Amino acid sequence: MILPGKHLRSSRSLLGVGADILALLPEPRTPSELWERLRLTTGPSHVSFDWFVLSLSFLYAVGAVELRNGVVSAGSER
Repeated sequence: MILPGKHLRSSRSLLGVGADILALLPEPRTPSELWERLRLTTGPSHVSFDWFVLSLSFLYAVGAVELRNGVVSAGSER
């Protein structure tokens, strides 16, 4: 689930989707902006909203992103 494996492509793993999300964060964005941009760049059927939320939660848990005042930013922007 987190890492790609025999039955899970890297583009569908939480790590892979997380990488796609991080690529969309050169500047802080709201979660809904991130979701819309992810759907535009990867295609609407690439990942479900649930998988997007899990990936965003994973990134937050490992300190890769921060959430302040409803805006998500890359964790290194302090």
